[in-house]
Amino acid sequence: MAPENPAPQASPAPERTEPSKEEAKEKEDEPKKEAEPTPANPQQPAADPARAPEAAPQPQAEPVKPDEPANNGQDAPAVQEDPVETVVSEFADTQLQDIVKRLRQRTDLFKEKLLDKDASSPEPSPPVSPIKKKRPKKDEKKDEKKDEKKDEAKAEEAILEEEHYCDMLCCKFKTKPLKEKLKKCRLPDSLDGCTDRRYILWLFFVTLAFNWNCWFIPMRWAFPYQTPENNLYWFMMDFLCDLIYLVDMLVFQPRLQFVKGGDIIYDRAEIKKHYRASLRFRLDLICLLPFEVLYLKFGIKSVFRANRLMKYESFFEFNERLEAILSKAYIYRVFRTTGYLLFILHINACLYYWASEYEGIGSTKWVYDGEGNKYLRCYYFAVRTLITIGGLPEPVTVFEIVFQLLNYFSGVFVFSSLIGQMRDVIGAATAGQTYFRSSMDNTVAYMNTYKITKLVQNRVRTWYNYTWASQGMLDESELLEELPVSMQLAIAVDVNFSIVSNVELFKGCDNQMICDMLLRLKSIVYLPGDYVCKKGEIGREMYIIKQGEVQVLGGPDGTVVLVTLRAGAVFGEISLLAASGGNRRTANVVAHGFANLFILDKKELNDILVHYPDSQKVLARKGKKLMKDKGKKDNGGPKERTKGFTTLFSIKPETPKLFRAFMSAKGAGGLLSRLKAEQAKTQAHV
Repeated sequence: MAPENPAPQASPAPERTEPSKEEAKEKEDEPKKEAEPTPANPQQPAADPARAPEAAPQPQAEPVKPDEPANNGQDAPAVQEDPVETVVSEFADTQLQDIVKRLRQRTDLFKEKLLDKDASSPEPSPPVSPIKKKRPKKDEKKDEKKDEKKDEAKAEEAILEEEHYCDMLCCKFKTKPLKEKLKKCRLPDSLDGCTDRRYILWLFFVTLAFNWNCWFIPMRWAFPYQTPENNLYWFMMDFLCDLIYLVDMLVFQPRLQFVKGGDIIYDRAEIKKHYRASLRFRLDLICLLPFEVLYLKFGIKSVFRANRLMKYESFFEFNERLEAILSKAYIYRVFRTTGYLLFILHINACLYYWASEYEGIGSTKWVYDGEGNKYLRCYYFAVRTLITIGGLPEPVTVFEIVFQLLNYFSGVFVFSSLIGQMRDVIGAATAGQTYFRSSMDNTVAYMNTYKITKLVQNRVRTWYNYTWASQGMLDESELLEELPVSMQLAIAVDVNFSIVSNVELFKGCDNQMICDMLLRLKSIVYLPGDYVCKKGEIGREMYIIKQGEVQVLGGPDGTVVLVTLRAGAVFGEISLLAASGGNRRTANVVAHGFANLFILDKKELNDILVHYPDSQKVLARKGKKLMKDKGKKDNGGPKERTKGFTTLFSIKPETPKLFRAFMSAKGAGGLLSRLKAEQAKTQAHV
């Protein structure tokens, strides 16, 4: 039994009805996209599938309702026989082709990236967009007000900068405002006490204040130099020194970095905490205790300022920091030791005047008689006592005898210790010169023992003198052995990297390989006329000229100067880079004047190149090129000139090797005899 409503089965298919005349006219009026369009046919609206633009606006038939039969009595199978034609758009086609092209380009880029791992992607990764939180309206209003205030402040500053001029003579010069100048002078949150020059300069002022207190507090206590007439000047200087102490305690010391567990602490809060827990903070605090209030009860006595002498740590710290940055620190050590001696004599002079005043001025022959300058007379007595010159008046009372005995004992001890310290300072300053002299004397003694000729002895002395004068030491490696490898490398890079990096042989090599090579270089000084290397000897080293010149000798007698090499040149590299064979010297090299050369051993270079395969390939390629160039020079080099009448005749060319081999094949088993035999056989058969 057939279904009651067969129409829904054919509902997807469009109804094939002929277009009306009005629709045909509308199609004719539409713009045509094709270059050669065909006229619209009302009987066949979509006959040509290539005409995509005309087929696109074709009206589709309305779907068949389920309760109505199909028009024209057509059933579903008839509709399936004629399928719907696909609509083609040129715009979509070009877009798809463009997308395919881009995908292919992207695939090629990723293939290149897989082959070359160091290549980076051409497309940057998109940044992560931050999630913005909604602010309440009140906060937004506050932010707007703050922004407005900031803008107003910036506008005012700009106006001030524009109006900031300095009048000088008849001209106006625009200068920076005072705020910007103060910003540059502002101290950072932390200071490096060892290397920061600002801190060392500040320690100099602290040391001046400390020395003022050390020298004048005892003198004002012993001698009557502080009077009511000049108290104001003494108070002003005391107040200035106290102000320096206070600034050091509040500004500089809480900014000094310190090491904790191997780490350098930069945090301001941690630095303050560390300083306040240290002994130095307690001493600085004691230094600033105002014992001067006791002036009101006991009178003005400088002894109440004795606590200012507790600032001794800053004085010794300044000495250490200054010696670390001075190139000739021994000179400062000599002056400092002399200052210690003068200060001890100053203290002794003050004590002698106090003892004379206690016994009575001019009461005995031993005490100060009150004539002349008080300080100079007492200082003279102290010098004669501590240095034990003698010729002093004999003490009379017990107090004078005890005082003089203590003076003698302290003088012997202090003077001997200062003399020993001075000897150590001078000895340390001349330690290098002493080592040079002892080494040279030992070598000369050795040569005299074995009766070495005077010519050789003179050359040895010349080498010692020039090496010491040029580099200040006999062997640089001995000086750097005590340092860690990282510091040795830093020094070698600063001194020699500019020379080695400019060598043509090492251009293109890894910089780290060059740095490792710097540690293996040895510096040797050659005297004028010394042979650096000789022709025919086994070459195991390469030479880099650091200073001076060398000459490459050749010719039949080995005295012709072929070329002169100067600083930065390299020779002997063929023997060093040759893989097998070819490691013999090809020429004589002689030092022209004093020459300082770097020597690199072949074994050490191979040990370095194990860790740098790329640099090894570069050097191997350059070595092959050098060997080829050397072969060309040997084969096509200039030949010796002939003398006499032989120059009138041309030189007979050599016989080719192949022709010589052919002609030499004679005899019963030779090649020529065989060819003749075969030719005879062929003629006999004919």
